Amino acid sequence: MTARLNDPYKLAPEAIKAMLALEAAIKGSTLEQSLIELVKMRASQINGCAFCLHMHSTDARKAGETEMRLYLLNAWRESSLYTPRERAALGWTDALTLIAQTGAPDADWDEVKAHFNEAEQVNLTLLIGAINSWNRFAIGLRMQHPKGDKLAAA
Repeated sequence: MTARLNDPYKLAPEAIKAMLALEAAIKGSTLEQSLIELVKMRASQINGCAFCLHMHSTDARKAGETEMRLYLLNAWRESSLYTPRERAALGWTDALTLIAQTGAPDADWDEVKAHFNEAEQVNLTLLIGAINSWNRFAIGLRMQHPKGDKLAAA
């Protein structure tokens, strides 16, 4: 696979700056960094974004995430390794990433409401929208993750 553009970040600097500002605002919210990375990983798994999976698995490890939780993320519903708050966020991630099929079910929203305050509900929803936008950006432009089979240094 060949990248479609050499450096897309330089071609639309104001739009990229706006996306990065959204990311910074979410990072500065009360959402835990570990939860943010799990959400980014989960959406990227669903969308099949190798670039983002590489980036966010590296970031998650740097933030102290365990290998086992990363390995089992694709089967989070069957695993007991995730907290009720994380499970609510992952369910909402699945629902919004697959919104054409799910329609954002009330049951998933009820779980979000049970574990997140209203500001966190907004930030979580924006986080999911942002990672889906980044996935489409990376996949659509055929962005390439670093080569090699070694994990990035933590």
